[in-house]
Amino acid sequence: MKHLLTFLTCAAVLSGSLAAADRPNVLFIAVDDLNHWVGHLKRNPQTITPNLDRLASWGVSFANAYCAAPACNPSRAALMSGMRPSTTGIYHNPDDYRPHIAPEQTLNSHFRANGYRVTGAGKIYHGGGGRMSEWDDYGKPKAEKPGGVIESGAVGALKWAILKGGGDVLNDYHTVSYCIDELNAQHEEPFFLACGIYRPHLPWNVPQKYFDLHPLESIELPPHDPHDLDDVPPAGRGMARPGGDHKSVLEAGAWKQLVRAYLASVSYADAQLGRLLDAVEQSPQRDNMIIVLWGDHGWHLGEKSHWRKFALWEEATRAPLIWVVPGVTPKGQIIRRSVDFMSIYPTLCDLAGLAQPDHVEGVSLRPLLVDPSAPWDRPALTTHGFRNHALRSEGWRYIRYADGSEELYDEVKDPLERKNVAGEAQFAQVKAALAKWFPAIDAPQVIRRRSVVAEDRQ
Repeated sequence: MKHLLTFLTCAAVLSGSLAAADRPNVLFIAVDDLNHWVGHLKRNPQTITPNLDRLASWGVSFANAYCAAPACNPSRAALMSGMRPSTTGIYHNPDDYRPHIAPEQTLNSHFRANGYRVTGAGKIYHGGGGRMSEWDDYGKPKAEKPGGVIESGAVGALKWAILKGGGDVLNDYHTVSYCIDELNAQHEEPFFLACGIYRPHLPWNVPQKYFDLHPLESIELPPHDPHDLDDVPPAGRGMARPGGDHKSVLEAGAWKQLVRAYLASVSYADAQLGRLLDAVEQSPQRDNMIIVLWGDHGWHLGEKSHWRKFALWEEATRAPLIWVVPGVTPKGQIIRRSVDFMSIYPTLCDLAGLAQPDHVEGVSLRPLLVDPSAPWDRPALTTHGFRNHALRSEGWRYIRYADGSEELYDEVKDPLERKNVAGEAQFAQVKAALAKWFPAIDAPQVIRRRSVVAEDRQ
């Protein structure tokens, strides 16, 4: 009977006939700087993510999901507003989204206006919860109090430390605890609960048990070709900055230590997700709860002689996207269609039976959630800075920079994006077909209103 009710509820939502009081709850999970080094995606066999893999087994996981922008602030501003950076002019971390995105336009505000109790904790917008007036409640961060440092290292801003103590020495533990309490609370209205896990964002400081999962002697470096940038135009090489982070990492002999620290931080984030999923499994709301998990962008660890995000290649733009919709999503399927995170806002509206606001630019993923083999012809679009865009279809990545220079990669034959074929005449039609998906407008960059803090540069 319980599963029948779940099916009938979901069917009513999808038909738009569900009463507000019976709408599904939403658990909205963001994981900062989490690239596609996730177990079930099989990009890097060294990663240990049993809980991300557990969540994926409950629903569907998109193997080719891409951010709207490869930096925290513009990615989150786009996802939470439904408007692309090329529409708002919010391209970089120091750009203040608040004067350019109205409070009623945000995802959390839209759900709140439609009868949801909207709460959260951790990093959802850049720096936390954004405007506090748009939430019914938002957990306050706790000061991190590591019990001591066993070992540490740094190459510029690429910092790591092996910490004494358990998971509760970091704020992510308390973010998840807040969300568990919200799951366990009595609710008279449907809830939208946002959980923003900060790791594996820098600094890669996590307890020893997570470093122990990844012994230094077993660490393998990412695929790297020292000549990989030879056929990349100056605009792309300028984003990579091979003479910056990568040169410093090589000179310090710290590449393996940094890869290990990132893997350890991913494992820590996964463990905190596991605590949340345990609470979901015990929740009476489980069969009426939509779960969506996303990483805000990818991360390079030396691929193309580049570190961090801030580029338009696969590693900087690809991140996990997992959906669990009871009665709708098949279990354990991996979808290989190329999608971007601008679809999250409209998909949640669609699944919850809410009208999609006119300003929202993405399209719902519901057809793919119901049937992963459904037709889908839209490439993913990522923007980094004014008039710098990348399109990713199932077969190709096409980058066009503001100065008109280009990169084109055959993702079937060349998944590591080693050979730029943009200048070859035989691929002119491929570029032309993709180019129609570039933005019709490119808004000028907004006037920066915030001082640049350390996190903005990472």
